[in-house]
Amino acid sequence: MLLIVGHNLFDALHAEDLKAWGPLWAILYTGEDIALTSTLTIDPFYPLVPWVGVMALGYALGPMLENGVPRRRRLLLGMGMMLTAAFVLLRVANGYGDPKPWSAQPSTLVTVLSFLNTTKYPPSLLYLLMTLGPALMALALFDRTPALLTRFFIVFGRVPLFFYLVHLYLIHGLAVGAGYLSGFDPRAFLTLFAYFPQDYGFSLPVVYWVWIGVVAMLYPLCRWYGAIKGRRPYQALAYL
Repeated sequence: MLLIVGHNLFDALHAEDLKAWGPLWAILYTGEDIALTSTLTIDPFYPLVPWVGVMALGYALGPMLENGVPRRRRLLLGMGMMLTAAFVLLRVANGYGDPKPWSAQPSTLVTVLSFLNTTKYPPSLLYLLMTLGPALMALALFDRTPALLTRFFIVFGRVPLFFYLVHLYLIHGLAVGAGYLSGFDPRAFLTLFAYFPQDYGFSLPVVYWVWIGVVAMLYPLCRWYGAIKGRRPYQALAYL
């Protein structure tokens, strides 16, 4: 909890300020690019703080899920509501919790989007509150859903890291193919998405259909992987 709540105290400290210790700070907190040579850099992308704290709280949540359904549901719903309320209060105050303050915009919709536009890299306190809070409430509500629906989600929940790693390569492969069919040089897509051609892209409805398609394509693979991991001779796969 200290890592999650307190890490935004160091928002003003950047890797370049620490000179030789800068790369370590980038890995721990800022996620800034680290220059190994004049032509080679690495991007930590997911800094350890506060993700390590989030993972630790996830382990602490485990015993709570062993309670009976009514008590478990009350705990999850109560914690989720508290986290979500904390997000709203801190965001309204527009002080601590995120390096990017929100501001009034020309329209109500854009103002709401500014309010919700919190920092993910590295994840701010407000970003974690606005995602983990609703996630805990959803977990409580899913306790009431039919078994057929919950089994679908459990397939992915049993292999979260496997799904995450595989879906990155699948989506990137689809982007290369879509770029080629759109008339672009495929080599322009052999990089991070931030460096894709500026005029490449699709409408939001198309993005949603791609998202649904990727989940559907990975369902049988995740189901297969979940069935074999942890079994002999595949015990080591339980860590993925």
